[in-house]
Amino acid sequence: MMRVGNNDSRLSTWIIQTIENFVTNSPENSLGAPYKEKAWGKPLVGFSRGDDPLYEKLREDIGSAHWTPEMIFNMAFPDRRVSPDQLTVITWILPKTEATKADNRRGTHIPSERWVRARIYGEAFNDKLRMHLVEVLMKSGYKAVAPVIFPRWDWGETMSERYGMASNWSERHAAYVAGLGTFGLCEGLITPLGKAVRFGSVVAGISIPPTKRPYQDHHAYCLFFKDGTCRECIERCPAGAVTEKGHDKVKCWDYIESVTAQHTKDYFEGAQDGCGFCQTLVPCESRIPLKDLSQKSESQD
Repeated sequence: MMRVGNNDSRLSTWIIQTIENFVTNSPENSLGAPYKEKAWGKPLVGFSRGDDPLYEKLREDIGSAHWTPEMIFNMAFPDRRVSPDQLTVITWILPKTEATKADNRRGTHIPSERWVRARIYGEAFNDKLRMHLVEVLMKSGYKAVAPVIFPRWDWGETMSERYGMASNWSERHAAYVAGLGTFGLCEGLITPLGKAVRFGSVVAGISIPPTKRPYQDHHAYCLFFKDGTCRECIERCPAGAVTEKGHDKVKCWDYIESVTAQHTKDYFEGAQDGCGFCQTLVPCESRIPLKDLSQKSESQD
């Protein structure tokens, strides 16, 4: 059991190692039988303060049903109410493997089997990672909660006046606050590991220095918003849900329910999700594409 000072920077190293070790060593990081492959590669971890002003701005933007770190922590631990400056949001990125991305690049309308397996078995593992980190923190004396497995979390039933279907906690947005990426035209988060990723988060009663946020614009890493180029996620979307105006969540979800879910349920009982075409065969699939843009500009000079 590790117990160091609440502001000790060694906490961040310990937490990163806890997450990395679980992803590397757990046999449940798997695409499921008969595939003897991992669902996820090496994770990237970031931290943000519970009192980061962006959390309140997100709630103002998305709607009052959207939680701040303080709200979810105090719901989980009503007998130990804290102020937001006493909290840290731990966020991680799990990248799809090269084999999974390569399979999905070849598709145009139906996601590959590997992609669907990563969505089903990989996200089940992500839940176990959330629970594992909460358990490790709690055993070490730090109160912690994983918002998306908290009983009152929901997606789709929460409605935003501005954005329609929404959730009351968004792990993509937590990753954005933690300096791990910015949003693309299709609303996927473009991270140093690309856009073909999944996210996880835990809110904990600890104080860890936040990860540096190297941007101010929430679209900073997207080529379309940078200079109007790319548009490749528009071309990749089989539902026509991505346009220059952004991402139509209703069209996207209708396609998943009517097309991809009908396909995937033939292979996986209860599977109701999976597509990923806007995340693969695009410049931001596995990286931040701005270096590609700068190299292109240099070659034209």
